[in-house]
Amino acid sequence: MRDCVVIKWGGSLITDKEKMCTPDNETIDSLSGVMRQCLDDGLDIILVHGAGSFGHLRAKHWRLNEGLLPVESFTSQDDCNSQKEAVSIVRNEMLTLNNYVSESLSRFHLVPSIKPPHQWAKNTGSSFDGDISKTFSDYQDSICVTFGDVVDCEGEMSFGILSGDDLVVRLCEEIPNVKRLVFAIGGVDGILKRPPESANSDDLIENWSPGMKFEGLHNTEIDVTGGIGLKAARGAEVAKLGIEVLIVNGSYPERVFDACTGNEVLGTKISA
Repeated sequence: MRDCVVIKWGGSLITDKEKMCTPDNETIDSLSGVMRQCLDDGLDIILVHGAGSFGHLRAKHWRLNEGLLPVESFTSQDDCNSQKEAVSIVRNEMLTLNNYVSESLSRFHLVPSIKPPHQWAKNTGSSFDGDISKTFSDYQDSICVTFGDVVDCEGEMSFGILSGDDLVVRLCEEIPNVKRLVFAIGGVDGILKRPPESANSDDLIENWSPGMKFEGLHNTEIDVTGGIGLKAARGAEVAKLGIEVLIVNGSYPERVFDACTGNEVLGTKISA
């Protein structure tokens, strides 16, 4: 059985998070090229991508991460007048971003198999309800692709955001031959001791475990998930399984390839 790598492309890496629904096609293509290299190197790949400007900006405005808020007063947008409309629009925006990703993978002669979470998952957090083994049963025949999404939730919450960082935990737990989890992020080389704007090369934490303090890149003005803090926490959960977990700067495709194939690479290794 071939080794499998679960890789997460961060939303801030593959989109311009300051502009609504704007992909970074150059970066997406560079990462798709890495996926081609990995497949040629004998790896199975499961890809999870973030939302960036295709989900976070609107989800932040309508507080979709908090679920249904029937007594709250929201300012309408030109194309959206309610939280429930926002749920539908964000799901479509995520499908649009996923289409950019899928078309890029196809240009590198890869076969993407798309798994939109709102079609197969319910509830949020890494203990969400969803049949991983059935949904991703074709991962050895194609590149399965899923992403952070707005999913239905039980009870009064009605809906919520299932983060890609939660998805990777379950994939690593339930796909039998996962060897590594790689977070390819934008803007920084890994987990830093100080805020990115004041950090230098000495501030990169090369080996991180829970309890170690750090200053992550997390734009709370637009981000409705947990930023690099959530990646670190979920990465530690995966490391408990004996799976190698790495955070690398996705703007350097050679680093992403080295992380996926187990070579030495500049970044942060996460342990339990």
